Amino acid sequence: METEDKIKELSRIISECKHIVFFGGAGVSTESGIPDFRSKDGLYNQHDVKFDRYSPEYLLSIDCLIDHPDVFYEFYRQKLDCRTIEPNKAHIRLAELEKMGKLDGVITQNIDGLHQKAGSRNVQEIHGSTLRNYCMKCHKKYDAEFIFRSEDKIPKCPECGGMVRPDVTLYGEGLPQTAWVESMRLIYRADCLIVGGTSLAVQPAASLAYQFPGKYLVIINRDKTPADRNAQLVIHDSIGKVLDLTSFD
Repeated sequence: METEDKIKELSRIISECKHIVFFGGAGVSTESGIPDFRSKDGLYNQHDVKFDRYSPEYLLSIDCLIDHPDVFYEFYRQKLDCRTIEPNKAHIRLAELEKMGKLDGVITQNIDGLHQKAGSRNVQEIHGSTLRNYCMKCHKKYDAEFIFRSEDKIPKCPECGGMVRPDVTLYGEGLPQTAWVESMRLIYRADCLIVGGTSLAVQPAASLAYQFPGKYLVIINRDKTPADRNAQLVIHDSIGKVLDLTSFD
């Protein structure tokens, strides 16, 4: 089936279904200029002399935050500042689908807040968000500006002096239970799960695609994924392009 025919089939599926859920990864945000992690141009393949001695997984781990916070925050501020990034067609179209009452919710592995910025309301951030921060000692909450505008190498809470960290799931940490439980609820209720912009390589998040019991599993990703063989429809193309060309009528 040609891509044009696959997009027509996606339009038909969306027209038929009443409880659609979208599960997305880094590929959803690459068209906004945010690098993904595992592609040849992704964050893990960028070389920086300051960080070459560390693996990318370590730089975004709880161990790095605790043992080398100066290194962690230098990397975090250089690579993960999403404050001025704008949503792309994928984010905008998904928000439109939710407003129509067709999309029950978005489950995202991304930490950039772009789905909400585009207008989506029910967003489950299973890896957290760079837009939220909190003191590890007194749990006072801070916005993104607090860390990125701080002149201190290691941001400290003005109230108690504790270290302020991003509300992001780091390597070595468990997923936020509230978001995970709600994601599972959405998955089990859905009649269509659209998986987009993810290689399905990161566990346990990737397991969501395999636990979907509904009628239509749709995968939209530039590259093949391990779940392609389980899907009723697979489109290897840009998620933004595909959703922009898909009819929601």
